[in-house]
Amino acid sequence: MAELVFSVRDLAQMRFAVSPMWEVGPSLRLLRSGVVHPVHRRWAEQVRPRLAAAGLDRGRLAELVPPSGYVPDFLNPTPAAPVAELAEEVDGILATPPERVRRDLDRLRREQGGLGPRTEALYARPEARLAGVAEEVRLYWELALAPYWARIRAVLDADVAHRARQVAERGAAHLLGGLHASVRWDEDTLRLLRRPSALSRPTAGHGLLLIPSVFTGPVPFTRVTPPDPPQLAYPARGIGSLWEAPSGDGGEALAAVLGRTRARLLAELDSPASTTELARRTALSPAAVSENLTALRAAGLTTAHRVGRSVLYARTAAADTLLAAAAAAGG
Repeated sequence: MAELVFSVRDLAQMRFAVSPMWEVGPSLRLLRSGVVHPVHRRWAEQVRPRLAAAGLDRGRLAELVPPSGYVPDFLNPTPAAPVAELAEEVDGILATPPERVRRDLDRLRREQGGLGPRTEALYARPEARLAGVAEEVRLYWELALAPYWARIRAVLDADVAHRARQVAERGAAHLLGGLHASVRWDEDTLRLLRRPSALSRPTAGHGLLLIPSVFTGPVPFTRVTPPDPPQLAYPARGIGSLWEAPSGDGGEALAAVLGRTRARLLAELDSPASTTELARRTALSPAAVSENLTALRAAGLTTAHRVGRSVLYARTAAADTLLAAAAAAGG
């Protein structure tokens, strides 16, 4: 059990952040573990073939994120803003001093019993090899997370709003005591019941950064690299509904507003899909699909993400809300 004592200053510096890199590492670990939680099975079945085709299942990032155990801390730079952008976090990774990279990799070597060949090359020349890691992070993001980010962000934002309301209504102690079954608050001390290594305030830095994650689990993850505040990434509320499609059938109501073709395309984008796949499903021509997707994208209802030679289209959170509202009105 690890214990972190809080002063008034530490409580005053406690904050939340949404971090793309805290989804990158845990989601890749989930894919590499071979055991996928039933909630994420549908996502994993869609993503695994893309990663294999791109070679990411055996690349630099895969060596740095083992199926279990320690993940190098430099992969999770401290978010400066309440909602970090991937580009900002990648810049943070690229700015990691070589000695810090080697220190993290020394720990990875100890805990994993060795390093892979690409990681050994990174250890030898961090200043030259970090760019390759950053490039794989960007590619992984586009293949595995970007098409789903609107849904993920909706869950993360809802979690932060709920926790902030808890603090306002019942205080920080109630918030910290209710984050997870393995996290306990006792007077002025936060106890992490299943953290294997020691933790103390003098060696952890001031404050606390709370980061909800849809892929972190079954226990919270921590990053302790002073003088940065300690980070606690915990499972977000509402993960069970993350991949659910809007209930009901609001097709007719939505068609009256958007037109039948565009309403049908939005409904088909329950999972990200290419123009070719959507044309096959809807019996429309690829040109007609492309034209209507362009219009939906201009209206903020879809996003486009390049995956190799094709482009995957995905619904935005606004589109999910529109479909749910149409279904409720039709019901």
